[in-house]
Amino acid sequence: MRASPGDNLRVANDSSNRLFAPAKPREPFHAGALVIATLCNPREKFWGMILALATEGLSLSGAELASFEDLTVMVRDGEPFTPAVVFFPMHRIERVELDLPDGSLPSLSQRFFAKTGLEPSAALAPSGGDPGEAGNDLHDSRSSPSKDRA
Repeated sequence: MRASPGDNLRVANDSSNRLFAPAKPREPFHAGALVIATLCNPREKFWGMILALATEGLSLSGAELASFEDLTVMVRDGEPFTPAVVFFPMHRIERVELDLPDGSLPSLSQRFFAKTGLEPSAALAPSGGDPGEAGNDLHDSRSSPSKDRA
């Protein structure tokens, strides 16, 4: 049996000519991916790192987008910071997009790094958790809990 160029299989380069399934491409919305979630009822945006994505909803570690600038200043100045670990049920999720640059505009992650010198994945990794391969490289500036947010 031979695979044609249009088939989604690749032929091994050995004498048996076995067929193998292609390597599964990485899912874009995996644990550790940095995203912006747009929510409804009430309408809000949240920037953070995916901890888990399931049919029930989305778990993120991060901060409300409205407080992003304050967050970068706080981290830059060495103030204690603990990211919010939140779960949004699927009925509240309007849109989730990868935090990527847009043309010449840097992504929020790039802006965070430029202003703080800290990798977002390290800053947003919840203490005691392993969000996929996102850094376990936690920094001392996050060891104190922050005030509860309303």
